[in-house]
Parts: sequence; structure tokens; C-alpha cells
Amino acid sequence: MFEALSDRFEGVLGRLRGKGRLTEADVDDAMREIRLALLEADVNFTVVKNFIARVRERALGEELSKALNPGQQVIKIVNEELTRTLGGETIRIAYSAKPPTVVLMAGLQGSGKTTNSAKLARWFKSQGRHPLLVGADLQRPAAVEQLRTLGRQLEVPVFSEATDPVAVAAAGLAEARRTGRDVVIVDTAGRLAIDAELMDEVRRISEAVDPNYTFLVIDAMTGQDAVTTAEAFHQTLELDGVILTKLDGDARGGAALSVKEVVGRPIAFASTGEKLDEFDLFHPDRLAGRILGMGDMLTLIEKAEQVFEKEETEAAAARLLEGQFTFEDFLDQMQQLKKMGPLSGVLGMMPGVPKEVRNAQIDDREIARVEAIIRSMTPAERRDPDLIDQSRRVRIARGSGSDPTRVAELIKQFKEMSKMMKRMGGMGSKKLAKSRRKAGKSKGKGPGGRTTGGGRVAPSTKAPLRLPNLDPRAPGAGRGLPDLGLPDLGLPGPGGVGPGRG
Repeated sequence: MFEALSDRFEGVLGRLRGKGRLTEADVDDAMREIRLALLEADVNFTVVKNFIARVRERALGEELSKALNPGQQVIKIVNEELTRTLGGETIRIAYSAKPPTVVLMAGLQGSGKTTNSAKLARWFKSQGRHPLLVGADLQRPAAVEQLRTLGRQLEVPVFSEATDPVAVAAAGLAEARRTGRDVVIVDTAGRLAIDAELMDEVRRISEAVDPNYTFLVIDAMTGQDAVTTAEAFHQTLELDGVILTKLDGDARGGAALSVKEVVGRPIAFASTGEKLDEFDLFHPDRLAGRILGMGDMLTLIEKAEQVFEKEETEAAAARLLEGQFTFEDFLDQMQQLKKMGPLSGVLGMMPGVPKEVRNAQIDDREIARVEAIIRSMTPAERRDPDLIDQSRRVRIARGSGSDPTRVAELIKQFKEMSKMMKRMGGMGSKKLAKSRRKAGKSKGKGPGGRTTGGGRVAPSTKAPLRLPNLDPRAPGAGRGLPDLGLPDLGLPGPGGVGPGRG
């Protein structure tokens, strides 16, 4: 969604980064281009005006004059102000001291209210809560059945009755208390446009259940209309936050950058896809970093931790460094990588990835083709690619719908990767042995003047696997992470050694 805006920001700020001294004219030129970029991204005019004024004041003030690198300081200021515009901090959900915690979902028809009610239930469940979904949308015939279907997928109970929306909401709250459910999510009806009937119904439901949180579900693809809708609902309901859907779309992103400042309520959650797990808390600082081309390491870490089995990955990394990494291991790594979502999305979260690579149309079917080739091999061939001669290559190509040349290229690349990683493993063990010998000398000498300790030491297989450019002092840094097994991505192996390091 933010590719065009991100490209513009990178171009403007890239020119400032290399300058050792900034004049007022330099800052004014940069602000002019940033203003144009934001307006083209459909950001509210008042929001743009306030953003530019804050950045310019800080950039021309005492803060910049004391900076060692003025260009980088301007980038820091833009990042901080962009984070502030997006909402500043991630919302913290506080639970009611007397359960259940009630969440009211409101919005126009077609914004994704019912689906996002289920996504929110899944999120609460992942936090160790026991949610109940209440189908109070009796306006749309299939709404309750859709909610029941989603509830079955999540193993979350759904309550509804063919009576009145206000009565259903009140009865759902009573059902949650009776069954011990600690979170109630009430899905209300929407309309194609804001009208008095819609607002009256949602207001009466709100009075009946007295929600702890009222979230408005709005479609990010609607641009400035989304902000107008949020303002209208806020006047009636006193919103606590906004759930922004379709952030994976190709709209210009102006709604995300305008909601907080115009409505005065933060974006609480963001939906980034159609799947139920493509939904999470909205992190303003992370989105600001992605817009400015800085990546989103924390989200990448969290995704990796969710899908990668740590012990299996560390064992595979150890085999890789010992030269025993097989196509079986490679296939397992690819399966786990696919769980993280589209490869283009993973690359977009990595800092330092060139714009051309990040914006390239990466076909995830390429991974499927590689997978097909490996699955067409026998177990013995996967363990020992040297067994694969010309006749076997032809058989594998036929079985995978490929051609022998492509099979040969994959085997060649795999062998080269294995050799490279084995050499790196050897380099790591030599350095470790050298440091051990130095440590032994410092401890003193044994009988006969011989030094104690020393000797070659095998590389540790328990070293955490890290992603490149991750500041170990940053929040969440230093956690064990998997080598994704794809050297083209620049992901290093254990101990931070790998193609992604300079």
C-alpha cells in the first residue's frame, strides 16, 4: 500500500543523508517534496500541513545544529513525526476487573466487520482469553451464518437469536457470564452509507452492553472517505480505536496517516490479508520505519518465532555448517518460510534490501517449482545429491513438470551453498579456537612452561541464529532465529556469519 510513498521518501531523504551541512534552502526543498508526496498519497490536508510544520521547526532549530550528521538527523526527525502522526504508541488492551470485557464492533457494510470480529476473537484467544462472538447483525441475512462458520474454524462459540439486535446483544452478554467467557465481541449491522437508523441502532446496542472498547472497522481502500466515516461514528459512539482493513491493498494509504490526527483515536488493529491470522495490533513505529525504507525487524522476528521450530532449525543449521545439510533439510526450511506469508512481504520487512529487490514482483510459485523438483527425488537422492546422474535428472524433471537443465542448476546451486556454509563454519571454529588459546595463556602456564587449554574446538551448535542488521540492544533482539536456508535473501547462519554480513 505504501510503496509509492516509500519511494518518494527514500528519494528525498537519500539526498539529505549524504550532506555534511544543511542550509535552510535544503530543508525547504525537502519539505516541499515531502508535502507533495503526502498529498498524492491522499493524506488529509490539515494532517500534511501540521506534519510539515513540526518537521521544519525541528529541522531548522537547535536540535539540528548540534547534530554531527544533519542529514541523518532530519531522517530521525521525519521518522519520529511520522510515528506520531500514525498514533505514537501501540494500543494497550486492558481487561475488565469484572469479566467479561465487552468489545463492540461498528462500521459500514462491506468494510469487513464480521470477518474482523472473528480475527479479533482469534487474537484474544492467542492472548490466553476465552472469547464469545455475538451475532447482532440481523440486517444482512448471511451475517450470522458467516460468523458461525468462522467461529467453528477458530473453535470459538457464537451466540445469536432471531429477535432484535439490542436484545441479542444483551442476551449474548448474559450468556458469556453464564458460561464463564471473559471476552465478548458484538458484531453489529452496517449500512451502505451513514444514516439516522444505523446510528440509532448501534447507539442503543452500546447502551445495552456498555462496552469496554468500541472499535470502528474501516476499509483503508476508501481513502479520505474512511476518515469522514470515522468522524461520524465517533460523534455517536465515542470510539476507542479503529481497525483498519485491507492494508495489503494497492490504495495510497492516506487513511492510515490521517485517522489519528483527524479523529483523535488511534488505529488499534490492522488487517493485512484475508486469512484469519493476518491480523495484529497496529504498531505506528514499525509502519513508519517501513514507509521510510528502514524495514520492520520486530515484526519479522515475531513472524519467524511463530512458524519456525527452534530446535529443528538449530539442528539443521549445525548440519549446514558441518556440510551435512541435505535437500530434506532444505525442503523443511522452505515449508516454514512459506508459513511467514508471501516472500515479497518478508523482503519488505528486512532493512537494507535494495528498493529494486523489495519492489520486484516476486513469484511465490518459484518456491513451489523448487519444492516439486525436490519432492520428485527419492529419499536417497535428497540425502546425497551426488547420486543424481543424467538419467535420474531426466526422471526428476518429468516428475516435477520441469526440465533436466533446471534440475541440474538447482543441484549445482545447492552444492555451492553447502560448500560456502561449510567454509564459514570452519572459519568460525578457527576463530573460536584462537580465542580459547588466548584465554588459556592468560590463565597461566602449567608444569614445564606449557600453556594450559588451547586446541581446536568444534563450532557450537547452540549458537542463536540471527538476522542481519539487528541491533542487539533493540527490544526483542538477541532471540534465536532460523537461517531460512535461502542464501539469495542474505540471511546469515549461526553467530551472525553469513552472506548478509559485510
